[in-house]
Amino acid sequence: MANEANNFAELVSHCKEYGYIFQSSEIYDGLAAVYDYGQNGAQLKKNIRDEWWKSMTQLHENIVGIDAAIFMHPTTWKASGHVDNFSDPMIDNKDSKKRYRVDHLIEGFADELKAKGEKEAKEADEILAAMDALLAKDDYAGLKKLIEDNKITCSVSKTCNWTDVRLFNLMFKTEFGAVAAENPDENIVYLRPETAQGIFVNFLNVQKTGRMKIPFGIAQTGKAFRNEIVARQFIFRMREFEQMEMQFFVRPGTQMDWYNYWKEERKKWHESIGIPAGKLRYHNHVKLAHYADAALDIEFEFPFGWKELEGIHSRTDFDLKQHQEYSKKKIQYFDNDLKEDGKPYGNYTPYVVETSVGLDRLFLTILSLAYAEEKWTKEDGSEDSRVVLRIPAKIAPTKLAILPLVKKDGLPEIAKELMNQCKTAFHCFYEEKDAIGKRYRRMDAIGTPFCVTIDHQTKEDNTVTIRYRDSMQQERVTLDEVKNLVQKNIS
Repeated sequence: MANEANNFAELVSHCKEYGYIFQSSEIYDGLAAVYDYGQNGAQLKKNIRDEWWKSMTQLHENIVGIDAAIFMHPTTWKASGHVDNFSDPMIDNKDSKKRYRVDHLIEGFADELKAKGEKEAKEADEILAAMDALLAKDDYAGLKKLIEDNKITCSVSKTCNWTDVRLFNLMFKTEFGAVAAENPDENIVYLRPETAQGIFVNFLNVQKTGRMKIPFGIAQTGKAFRNEIVARQFIFRMREFEQMEMQFFVRPGTQMDWYNYWKEERKKWHESIGIPAGKLRYHNHVKLAHYADAALDIEFEFPFGWKELEGIHSRTDFDLKQHQEYSKKKIQYFDNDLKEDGKPYGNYTPYVVETSVGLDRLFLTILSLAYAEEKWTKEDGSEDSRVVLRIPAKIAPTKLAILPLVKKDGLPEIAKELMNQCKTAFHCFYEEKDAIGKRYRRMDAIGTPFCVTIDHQTKEDNTVTIRYRDSMQQERVTLDEVKNLVQKNIS
């Protein structure tokens, strides 16, 4: 149910109503494709980020983390190829003046075809295959012809009056410094379009200060910025987003072994946080980036179709060599262990295998799986229903809700004492307003996996009622058991 397309609009509305995601600057009518994370969204996002960070830097002895600045020297982006190559093919409708990314325009048309029936779905697959082939050849005239032949129209003007396809650079520019330069280009810097380059320019700093030996990895999480013309599908594609990337440095010639290792490891990790294996698949790239000798996406079946969740790329030695050339600084690794393989000691430029996952996309993945609208018939024949977020307990924003049955008779005091015992170990929520049934429903909608109710029996025998979100089952346990029970279920 949670992955059906007709539930997606309800999920978007739910995110706002329960403090997960708000439109940025909403009181000023918002800013397109920019979002703010509310109190529950910020906590869930942090929990996902922490889970990734722990899996990379704590559970791997040869991976360390850094936090590089968003602003970087502008030559960085010349060296990386972003100034010359970080562009997407765009097309404008001459009547509406609306601009589209070509692949988005064609994919949107294909999605409409698939909704019509089996015959149209086959036609859509053929169109998408043709698009991939044309993109791989940079055949922009062919892409325009594909759009015109299939009479793909603008959503605003409803016409098929298109310009030629041309490239549009996605990097945001800004000025650096308070003093105007004679040449305006001297003050230009870019908001980083990816976090990877901060890792590459710090390769020697980390390797030497951390005494790291090949193979080793450097991990980083942080904001990136891309001036998407058509950002869509809620937080799936935004102009400001967060990446979780790890660059793994290896000996030349071993990169494919590590590429295959990391594609398997990353898929296993997604499954470990509650994503079903059946909702994940590999998609090999038809067209490789200029820096890669192999690349694939781990895709997830979102409510709007199979889309990229994480990229695994074998980046060769392109990045380090480019930065070496442009900086005029030697960026190499002296490998003492080569002699163990019967080879002489020597310097070389390491190859890199990259894992890169969008934190916002992973956030949307978790919520897409978690969201459910449930109805059932009670024993007395009446109907009941609820909306629930079945977020895995270990990453849920709030682990435990503590609910005194009434606001008197000493029950709030017992509840707050339990709150003080638990809040140092995990995130708790205290509430004493409304009937207990309404509070349960609110906690279900927020995604809180456990609720504890303190009632008058608690004063007699020191027991409380613990309620489980997913099954709605309840049981009596002692107050002393609550903390350990929750910790056991979230560890």
